[in-house]
Amino acid sequence: MSTVKITDQSFDQDVLQAGKPVLVDFWAEWCGPCKQIAPALEQISEELAGQVTIAKLNIDDNQMTPSRYGVRGIPTMMLFKDGQMTAMKVGAMPKGKILEWLTEAGVSAA
Repeated sequence: MSTVKITDQSFDQDVLQAGKPVLVDFWAEWCGPCKQIAPALEQISEELAGQVTIAKLNIDDNQMTPSRYGVRGIPTMMLFKDGQMTAMKVGAMPKGKILEWLTEAGVSAA
């Protein structure tokens, strides 16, 4: 399962009403660090397909959701469980650190 593109309009259904945890990557085309972490997020979405959904929200095309959650810098990754934001990281991280953060936040690898 690869990353899922979401929008302001689909956010409630795709993230808040999801049956499993969702990591939302707030990003933009012009953001270098966002492009750096994209391959790692793709790999994580494959490796943890049953445990977590990796969703990407382009902040230039969708401005309501980032302002609703106070996104100030990108990349910002937020983990949502049961309709609530439970963890957040700002800035690019290597794949291992993202996996470590997800594990600490209660998303376990298979």
